Amino acid sequence: MRILKKILVLLAALLLTASSYAWAAELNDLRTSSTAERDRLVFDFSEMPIYHVSLSEDGRELTFDFADADVAAFKRASVHTKRIDSVSYASRSGHFYVTVTMAKGMKYALGNLMNPARVFLDVSPAGANPSKTTPAEPPVKLSTQPKPGKAAEEEPKKPTLPILKEETIAPGLMQRTYIYEDEDGQVTSYFVEADPVQYSVRSALARGIIPGRQTVTGIARDTNAVAAINASYFAVNGVILGVTKIDGTIVGTTYYDRSAFGVMPDGSFVFGTVSYNGTVKIDQVTLPVSGVNAERGENGLIIYNRAYGRTTGTNPYGLEYVIRGGRVAEINTNDSVIPSDGYVVSVHGSSMDAFAAAGTRVGDPTVLREETGAMWDRAVQIVGAGPRLVENGVVHVTAGEEQFPGDIRYGRAPRSAVGVTKSGKVVFAVVDGRQSHSHGLTLTEFAELLVKFGVQNAINLDGGGSSALYVNGGVVNSPSDGSERAVGSALILQKK
Repeated sequence: MRILKKILVLLAALLLTASSYAWAAELNDLRTSSTAERDRLVFDFSEMPIYHVSLSEDGRELTFDFADADVAAFKRASVHTKRIDSVSYASRSGHFYVTVTMAKGMKYALGNLMNPARVFLDVSPAGANPSKTTPAEPPVKLSTQPKPGKAAEEEPKKPTLPILKEETIAPGLMQRTYIYEDEDGQVTSYFVEADPVQYSVRSALARGIIPGRQTVTGIARDTNAVAAINASYFAVNGVILGVTKIDGTIVGTTYYDRSAFGVMPDGSFVFGTVSYNGTVKIDQVTLPVSGVNAERGENGLIIYNRAYGRTTGTNPYGLEYVIRGGRVAEINTNDSVIPSDGYVVSVHGSSMDAFAAAGTRVGDPTVLREETGAMWDRAVQIVGAGPRLVENGVVHVTAGEEQFPGDIRYGRAPRSAVGVTKSGKVVFAVVDGRQSHSHGLTLTEFAELLVKFGVQNAINLDGGGSSALYVNGGVVNSPSDGSERAVGSALILQKK
């Protein structure tokens, strides 16, 4: 068991590292359409790509830089309309460039659409009304150069920093934007602070199931949330990498002891280190649980509940016991239907052999025990992520103790966090990074910023390209991928 756990820990670490990076998006098609008001170009992708857009000095050429896009199946279409002179293509060093040359006197609008993933460009005469289409995500910030001969005094003046903008979104819900400079440049951060008397806090899965991925905006709209923030770390397929409990049911686990945020039955909030220990006893045989709603590994025992969807989706090299009413109701080889009033015990290798040797059969009594610690067992919501950032109003970063990999532990990056103030208000916080308007923060710098805004306790959430804060109908920050990344879960605020 000790060797197995080490293998599982190594696998979890690899998956955790993978969650901090974007995955190659396939460019499938370039479509065009024209109306009396504008011409539209639509790039169809398998998922939202990482991309940047630059504008030429004469204001006529827009160049899309798609990083690490898979263009093997893409057919380079020739485009020429009344408003678009040409479209050209180039591939260099893993980047795919598309340059759109607009006719004289044109303006443009950029945006993203999800489900399916699309990037669009609208081109219209400069005197026409702006496009009525509002993208689901914020537009990409363009890298522009001043036009030749423009007087220096006409350049917009850089605002004096720091800047603190505060806005009451609704009774009990405050939004803040704080922009400041340090010795290395500008930092832009965003906060949402909510009164727990008026708003409830809970976890939410992408599309309501594991595995799966969805933008924070999509999760927020599906759950009628007034605010939302990306939450747990996740694997490429959307499997949650962290102890996660939703409405009293454990839906995700990890092999590490990690920092977590929890909501108790009375609505109060708790912070601390959480670990998962589970066992399954079928008749007289008791075995440890390797994970919940995860991919079944060698010699493992996985619990699948309805948070995983309709079926387990497993291969035929194991065995599965469908449990209803505390007893074995069915025995299958693979891909069992997960009962709404029970769960599935999926075993492989030595775990499968142990039950088989005991002659496990339909009707055998079954007991599932899951323990996360006295406090966490009582919590109705748990988000396990980490590391700890703030404890009792003091910076306390525990990345080393919690064995986080270097890409999370070191350096400046976009960051997300959940915290609670001394007065008991819950705070969602995001700092942008890897962009000209914000270079990002280290974990310690992020913790210091949270303390500055009165946060008493806080944990770090998944960051990098995943960092997104939704409030008042849209994402308020600028995700470092250029658009929202699809994530595995979110923390949401709902009006009581």
